Amino acid sequence: MSEIRFSSKEHEKFFYTMMAKSRVNDCYHRAFFYCVGISDTARNNVGRMFDFKQDCIKPEGLHEGWQTGGTVRLTRLALNLWNGYAEQGDERMSTPYEIFDCGYAPYFYEAIKMRYPEYCRDLPAVKTRADSAERGGR
Repeated sequence: MSEIRFSSKEHEKFFYTMMAKSRVNDCYHRAFFYCVGISDTARNNVGRMFDFKQDCIKPEGLHEGWQTGGTVRLTRLALNLWNGYAEQGDERMSTPYEIFDCGYAPYFYEAIKMRYPEYCRDLPAVKTRADSAERGGR
């Protein structure tokens, strides 16, 4: 896995603390805790979104009073990356159009890379006509 980009030192510390607390290092846990850790508000309420004893998500945390527009988006993504969760009857709120419409979006890509490492690999650079012309080619 490539170097992880964190939003802050607190985000990084939270991620590694939660990974140690959960004792499961798989793509589901990495993506979930990375996502939740982006926001200090979500970090402070992780227990409202994740049951450590049962090792499962708590979707009801999505509707609690501490949630903001941004934390709702990151919670939706975290839940979706865990098991494909989308709220019944309100699935459209879990689309990229809705979720990525906030300042956390650059970090959401990191969470997706964690969840799907087999598909999110570095690709070779694409050669353009401009590149070819600079080298004297056609």
